[in-house]
Amino acid sequence: MAEAELTQAELDERVRILKRFRELLEQQRNKFREYLSVLEKQTDAIEADNTDALVAHAELEQQIVANIGNLQKVIAPMEILYKEKNSQLAGDSASIPELQTDLIHLQQEVLNRNKHNCELLKLHMAEIKSRIQTQAKFNPYRNAHSVYAFTGRASSATMVNIQG
Repeated sequence: MAEAELTQAELDERVRILKRFRELLEQQRNKFREYLSVLEKQTDAIEADNTDALVAHAELEQQIVANIGNLQKVIAPMEILYKEKNSQLAGDSASIPELQTDLIHLQQEVLNRNKHNCELLKLHMAEIKSRIQTQAKFNPYRNAHSVYAFTGRASSATMVNIQG
């Protein structure tokens, strides 16, 4: 009789672990989807040359990456615990491999989108540098010297005649 209660308690513990693990995986999946959304908006900001939006997206991106990292720190030990305790649970745990596969695909999509945005940003930065260099050639004040700057030339008088 005591053995049946222990088995039920153990089964309840396994169900709690499974539910918590699934919940964490779903949270991580939602964070990856949120990250993808931010990356898509970031692409639009890069193409529209909207630096304010780009900065806001970069800050949001850092927060999401930190959240994903924190979730991963919790998921890793939970996954180990899940694998240790899950040998008898079959029915409710069927969704876990599907969630993990979905997470792997989302993670790969995030990495690809992020790489695309980095390349787009590099191209955009090169274009801006090129425009700045082109504009610098047409600056009318490029070779002009300031009347306020000491150039070291002896073009001003060094002696003053005060005889009258």
